[in-house]
Amino acid sequence: MENLIIILILAVIVGGILVYLYKAKKRGESCIGCPYAKQCATKGKCDHQKKDRNQ
Repeated sequence: MENLIIILILAVIVGGILVYLYKAKKRGESCIGCPYAKQCATKGKCDHQKKDRNQ
């Protein structure tokens, strides 16, 4: 019984992640997870993380 509950919880978490990724791609975010995703003008060539490390 405990295994079933753990599997259901993990399935809900993974399902939530997949829904978030689907909606983010549908909104046109090119670099999901990046704090600048909505402002990103590079369209898939996200280099914001490299810039943050250099500063």
